[in-house]
Amino acid sequence: MEEENKTQEQPNNPLHGVKLATILDTLVDHYGWEALGDRIKINCFQNNPTKKSSLNFLRKTPWARDKVEQLYLKNLKRFNGGEGMVRGENVKAVKKKISKPKTNPKPKESAPAQNNTKYVYKK
Repeated sequence: MEEENKTQEQPNNPLHGVKLATILDTLVDHYGWEALGDRIKINCFQNNPTKKSSLNFLRKTPWARDKVEQLYLKNLKRFNGGEGMVRGENVKAVKKKISKPKTNPKPKESAPAQNNTKYVYKK
């Protein structure tokens, strides 16, 4: 029950359930420390960067964490091969799960019986 509430609290938040370490790893894998330091002007990315020190700084500094999260969100589709991720799942997979339930299609109406009677019109 508690798990259901957690997922329902933020259904439209693409960062819900994504750890900061995962975000940082993804950005570093994609850009590298140097390019990441050029994009986000934070000392922990520019001077002797390590994952541990960066995570420590980002957890304590909300404005820096916001910048990192915004860069991650901006490039979310690129990181996932054109697909967005929702709580660690592929968007297409999620869409399949929540697509409209299949209902029984309307029964096909049978074609009216052909009447071979010829109509004769009188003037």
